[in-house]
Amino acid sequence: MVAVIKAGKSLRHVLQYNENKLKENKAQLIHAQGFAKDIDKLGFTDKIRRFEKLTELNVKTSVNSLHISLNFDPTERLDNDTLALIADSYMAKIGFGDQPYLVYQHHDSGHPHIHIVSTNIQHDGSRISLHNIGRNQSEKARLEIEKEFKLVPAQREQQVHVYSIKAINAQKVQYGRSATKRAMTNVLDAVLEKYKYTSLPELNAILKQYNMVADRGSKESRVYQNNGLVYRVLNEQGEKVGVPIKASDFYSKPTLAWLEQQFQKNEPLRQPHKLRLKNAVDFSIARYPGSSLAELSRELQREKIQLVVRRNDNGVVYGITYIDHLAKCVFNGSDLGKPYSANQLLQRLGRQQMDLSPKQSPATVLNQTDQQTTQKKASGKKHSGKRSQPHQQSNKIPVIKPAVGSIGNTLRDVLLDEQSSSLNPALNEELRKKRKKKLRH
Repeated sequence: MVAVIKAGKSLRHVLQYNENKLKENKAQLIHAQGFAKDIDKLGFTDKIRRFEKLTELNVKTSVNSLHISLNFDPTERLDNDTLALIADSYMAKIGFGDQPYLVYQHHDSGHPHIHIVSTNIQHDGSRISLHNIGRNQSEKARLEIEKEFKLVPAQREQQVHVYSIKAINAQKVQYGRSATKRAMTNVLDAVLEKYKYTSLPELNAILKQYNMVADRGSKESRVYQNNGLVYRVLNEQGEKVGVPIKASDFYSKPTLAWLEQQFQKNEPLRQPHKLRLKNAVDFSIARYPGSSLAELSRELQREKIQLVVRRNDNGVVYGITYIDHLAKCVFNGSDLGKPYSANQLLQRLGRQQMDLSPKQSPATVLNQTDQQTTQKKASGKKHSGKRSQPHQQSNKIPVIKPAVGSIGNTLRDVLLDEQSSSLNPALNEELRKKRKKKLRH
């Protein structure tokens, strides 16, 4: 079983999302806890007023809704009574046993799952803390319920594989607006409140990885002039396809006004993560000087950092955005400093703006150097701890050979001459100490 918890500020939106599934015959209400009527007699007004009577007791708490999905293995066949018992057990274990909640079974995916709607405002007006509820109470409850109901255990790799967000397939647009909207909702839920972005272009740098874009339209359009926002699907060529969906049509209401609040909130939150990005770029360039932009991008991906390159119609690079998927931050190159802007970065790589094709990868260079060293040893040549003649490459940067061991390992450990590097003085000093230490040995 996999539990996904989403806290929010609008019970009405969460409830409408599940009620819309009822209207589409893609869900059914199977259980209600803390309501005066039976589930077949509960109307929308009965449901929302039950929750609002509690939230009105604590108007200072803005995050007052809880939307939980419990996902089960596709091989499991669970009837409604069992699902209701699992929901009751789970809610009691996470501290919501006395709260009113509704349980919906959804039939819109390839695995059985239920959605639970509730509020964290109690009958006395106090609130139940939601801080780390997923990591602490929920994880413990999940493990206990798996044993109690003999469910298929959810391994971490299975959770990532089955329930991670996936890019939208633009070809599905023609099959109907509903399926497209559901896929877009999954992406928005996984991105909007988890990543730290400070502008619409930065947000779109992430969304475009999932074939989506937030679009204000042209300045002459009615959407732009009314401060509106729509979300659109992109095809493989990055072209907008299908019918645009207004931001207000999504239950989370990711409108332009809401995004602008996120921009302001995210600015200070992302600042502590600048140094990690800058260091990753600096070390990658120093480790593999003369690399192409594509090679640098592959190297940064090992640190879960993605380069989004912007080119004009002639293929010339004019901008770079860095997406740190580990820290979940987005930075335009110039926000990190001039050395990380598109023009300066290309100069540091030693390439012209139009010369972006990968040439010889760093791994290939190292392998060839190791083979040359092996051949020299086989011919009886002796190696000493002295510096060898510079290895002639296109970047003309000298390489230091060690007295013992593979030169390939040395190239990985001993970074090149500080004068050829564009790193800051503190990093240059560290590199000098590292090289001297190697030479002493």
